[in-house]
Amino acid sequence: MSNRVVNILVPVVSIIIGLIVGAIVMVVSGYDPVQGYIALWNGIFGDSYSIGNTIRQITPYILSGLAVAFAFRTGLFNIGVEGQLLMGWLAAAYVGYAFELPRFIHLPLALLAAAAAGAFWAFIVGFLKAKLSVHEVIASIMLNYTALYITNAVIRNLSDGGFKTPTVVESATLRMPWLREITDNSSLHLGIIVALLMVFVMWFILEKTTRGYELKSVGFNKNAAEYAGMNVNKNIILAMTISGVFAGLAGAMEALGTFQNASIKAGFSGIGFDGIAVALLGANTPLGVVFGASLFGSLKYGALNMPNEAGIPEEIVSIIIALIIFFVASGYIIRVALQKFGKKKEGQ
Repeated sequence: MSNRVVNILVPVVSIIIGLIVGAIVMVVSGYDPVQGYIALWNGIFGDSYSIGNTIRQITPYILSGLAVAFAFRTGLFNIGVEGQLLMGWLAAAYVGYAFELPRFIHLPLALLAAAAAGAFWAFIVGFLKAKLSVHEVIASIMLNYTALYITNAVIRNLSDGGFKTPTVVESATLRMPWLREITDNSSLHLGIIVALLMVFVMWFILEKTTRGYELKSVGFNKNAAEYAGMNVNKNIILAMTISGVFAGLAGAMEALGTFQNASIKAGFSGIGFDGIAVALLGANTPLGVVFGASLFGSLKYGALNMPNEAGIPEEIVSIIIALIIFFVASGYIIRVALQKFGKKKEGQ
């Protein structure tokens, strides 16, 4: 069995095992797993409203997954996607309501502001690692909390003591009336197009440009890359900054699409941290991230239907998601089992 086939089968087998173990958890907890999964399916694909909201849920996960995956591919662990997302969220919301511009300028400007804010927050992490050898995990975690408290303070200031900024104006919103009409008034917005465009951008940078080759080379082996004449520090900073662009745009999806504003938060949104699981599920490839985000977003949104239709608490779905991630993280065991099975089949 080739490595490529094994790489595809590992997450698929992990998901199937996760769903089976999730069913066992439901049985042990006294719930009907068949009814549970039917409710989950209906919550995701039951009608056009559910499908629209599921796609809306998937959108920021694609971008946060890309942010984590890009960093992984270049040898970095960007656990600071959550903070970069919050900075992008605030920047997009501010530009979205503070200016009166034509739509073809305003909307791109708001997206650029979010990308720049996320990039700047990630740049700090890359700079600290490249120049002062501060580990990116430590710097990222600290900057997550810094971003949370800074954005809350700025929002309070912008809203004169309120808890959210004004709503973004029509020329900066990602929502379109025709999208609401075809999805029975769901909150689906144009962000999914932006997210899929960024999937292509990540693939193009990493696979079709010299700079992408350098970034990957530094990730594989810093010493070898330096010996080959590459500027390691510059590439570390650049890789983290590009990763921050994806994270900032994930924030823009929430500011310009889902919520239309930025509000004070008691804690993290979780989208940035979930991006780690999405990237793992997608094997850190752009297309894989789309599938990982689709699974993650679908489970998250579909779970909301389980208490109403099947009486199963949402926590059960959280357990299923955790099980899937656990089995993906334990992919080595599944990989070995698949390879042994393949060899046994070839020997017959």
